[in-house]
Amino acid sequence: MQRKAIASRVPAGAAIHGRSFIPRIGLIILMMISALPNLAAQDSRKIAVVPMPVTVEAGDGAFNLAPETRIIVDAATRNTGQMLALWLRPATGYALKVTRGEPADGAINLTLDRSLGRLGSEGYVLEVTPARVNISAATEAGVFHAAETLRQLLPAAVFAATLQQGVDWTAPVVRIEDQPRFRWRGAMLDVSRHFMPKEHVLRFIDLLAIHKLNTFHWHLTDDQGWRIQIKRYPRLTEVGAWRKETRLGHERKSPHGFDKQPHGGFYTQKEIREVVEYARQRHIEIVPEIEMPGHAQAAIAAYPELGVTGQPLEVWTQWGVNANIFNPSEKTILFLQNVLTEVVELFPGQFIHVGGDEAIKDQWKSSPEVQARIKELGLKDEHEMQSYFIRRMDSFLAAKGRRLIGWDEILDGGLAPGATVMSWRGVEGGITAAKSGHDVVMSPTTHVYLDYAQSQDATELPNIGGNLPLETVYAFEPLPAALTAEEARHVLGAQANIWTEYMPSPGHVEYMAFPRLLAMAEVGWTSPERKNYDDFLTRVLVHEQRLRNLGVNFRPLKPAS
Repeated sequence: MQRKAIASRVPAGAAIHGRSFIPRIGLIILMMISALPNLAAQDSRKIAVVPMPVTVEAGDGAFNLAPETRIIVDAATRNTGQMLALWLRPATGYALKVTRGEPADGAINLTLDRSLGRLGSEGYVLEVTPARVNISAATEAGVFHAAETLRQLLPAAVFAATLQQGVDWTAPVVRIEDQPRFRWRGAMLDVSRHFMPKEHVLRFIDLLAIHKLNTFHWHLTDDQGWRIQIKRYPRLTEVGAWRKETRLGHERKSPHGFDKQPHGGFYTQKEIREVVEYARQRHIEIVPEIEMPGHAQAAIAAYPELGVTGQPLEVWTQWGVNANIFNPSEKTILFLQNVLTEVVELFPGQFIHVGGDEAIKDQWKSSPEVQARIKELGLKDEHEMQSYFIRRMDSFLAAKGRRLIGWDEILDGGLAPGATVMSWRGVEGGITAAKSGHDVVMSPTTHVYLDYAQSQDATELPNIGGNLPLETVYAFEPLPAALTAEEARHVLGAQANIWTEYMPSPGHVEYMAFPRLLAMAEVGWTSPERKNYDDFLTRVLVHEQRLRNLGVNFRPLKPAS
């Protein structure tokens, strides 16, 4: 933009005999300036990495990938080397050998270098020369991220699943030194409202990894479906994983109807272990979410005694928020702790999400038993009852070496000592938590809810409403100015959320996620002073071809003519 403005201020000169006269030196300068946007575009196509690295020093020439190219690894980088070879084979047809040894010319060299600890646990250095590619990092995660960057330096066809003919498999000469801004760079996928097959979950994890997102928040339970096998309580999936039909149309629009089609599914513990291992190999931590005390109707349908009324319920067939809530009795708390015991065994990550959002307290208010329990525990009201409920889960998880995280409603009635807050109703809850010394993940509806519409265009796919264009996602700043430097240390990062009430298929999920998830990747990785929306759009236009080759059903920046 600046370059165009400068060019427009160059004087055109005087008209002589009906012709525009420009001094020779002025003409040369004008030609140079006017060429700059094109040169910038060429350079951005050459180094169009998403998210934007910290430093990029481009040089002349290229590294040629050939059938005889080796991937040289050490003991700590062997897995990444083998994965890189698998990534490159389908499109190139090259079966690159992965060998142990010292870095050499004619090779892609992956090396663990503890001296690069200054770049943190995920930083890396990537050097491409005509003779070799050198990747080094203090951790295998850093090496993995560098390998993903290398893929983006190669022609976009490298992301194709089938052999691509007539492609020069070259990577431009460049030196990249890189590290993320935040440790938590996440995306949540709701599989409760619409069940997503395991294969789609694995694909979603791959797409996170390509863009250096490192946290997969898996929303596994809600009113409309319980998706995780719990062996101690088989009815959670025998009953809770299936609803008889699904609401048609938008919940806030009439007329309403139902599709009369049963919907459901769940993940066995064997499948969950497979997904967890798949994510681990890609340096992604999975944060499972087990909703409590609200959003509980699927569980109550399976075990009515968990509810307040004791009356039989069906798995909910509508969207929105309903009043059915767990009974906060000691038996219910023990039930959910037994559930969490199996969850902890399946998910080795640090955090377990317990929801805590949108828990309507009407049934608690009208229940003599719940009111008696509030009085017995010396609590002030229903908000403190929920706080007590969450504190019990916090202590339980802490005893197992895990950390509880919940939506910002867990602040109501007092925050559990070890709790981390995921701030979704704006950033205010996150500010409150950080100021009180609690860790925070910023995830506000205003900027990161990818179930919102992408434009005001009537042709948009069905969505929950609102309007969240790409530019708004890109503009998100997870560190509020209201926090001091010390308080800001509690902001672990940011996360985008994909709620699937109006996304019945994996293709619909991808369309709502991309390209907005690319913006979110840059929010989490790239420092504010490096971000530039116009430059981002230029890189996304290049990146779209990678997404096409991956078969991603994304929303293009420019509609097809």
